[in-house]
Amino acid sequence: MSVRAGKIMALAGVKLANKSDKELQKLFKEVLDNGIHGLCFSPYEEGQSAGDEISEEQIRRRMKIIKPYTKWIRTFSCTDGNEIIPRIAHEYGIKTLVGAWLGDDDDINKREIAGLIKLAKEGHVDIAAVGNEVMYRGDLTEDELLDFMQQVKQAIPDVPMGYVDAYYEFTERPRITEACDVILANCYPFWEGCPLEYSLLYMKEMFTQATTAANGKKVIVTESGWPNQGTNFEGSFPSYENAMKYFINAQQWSKEDNIDMFYFSSFDESWKVGTEGDVGAYWGLWDKNEKLKY
Repeated sequence: MSVRAGKIMALAGVKLANKSDKELQKLFKEVLDNGIHGLCFSPYEEGQSAGDEISEEQIRRRMKIIKPYTKWIRTFSCTDGNEIIPRIAHEYGIKTLVGAWLGDDDDINKREIAGLIKLAKEGHVDIAAVGNEVMYRGDLTEDELLDFMQQVKQAIPDVPMGYVDAYYEFTERPRITEACDVILANCYPFWEGCPLEYSLLYMKEMFTQATTAANGKKVIVTESGWPNQGTNFEGSFPSYENAMKYFINAQQWSKEDNIDMFYFSSFDESWKVGTEGDVGAYWGLWDKNEKLKY
């Protein structure tokens, strides 16, 4: 979640406007069956939340469900059972963008960084992400984040390393951008109040801004998605139809323009309502009971 103040709305032509729900469902299934680059992996079952210990059994069960559809997964933590996810992903032949979750607790931060380095040295990290939206939340200073990034880079120099944040942060924080091997940008037209019919061009503008800031470095879209239920955010309206349209457009664009994208998210997780409101529970392609929604 990365709501931006002071945004400028973009306009674009409407795509998929005349498709029926049945036609959208068919096209959605075709796109998913053809395979996508990446999925953000949602490990938490109903009744669990971040910080709870997750089991190998639930990770394997969910990994088996998504395996036919994705080449990569993205993880968000290296503790509390999350460290098992990259190992299982590699067993299933799925590549990994592995994240260390950094916040305002120094002890947890140290454990996360140690876990990320350990996984990388074991060969289970294809791209290392040092923190997620830390600058957006204000949990650390730039210098503190840069120290963690340098520590990881020194420990695992052969693994591409980056930091994940909203696309505009890489323009506003050039020292962090410079420290990254790869730019890991979250791009959410939904959280900038963009109506669905203009969201594809808005996404392209987000990506262009990150690419300009990257100055030749590879840019990966590490999160983007659209919820299918919940309260609207300004001009962004969650719905079954809008979620399908956004997925289809985003995936078609990523393939046509050769953009690496991690779609958010794999499974619905109810605990996210605490930080995002009611829409937080409905970002998954699969529901909380692990059934494909579309």
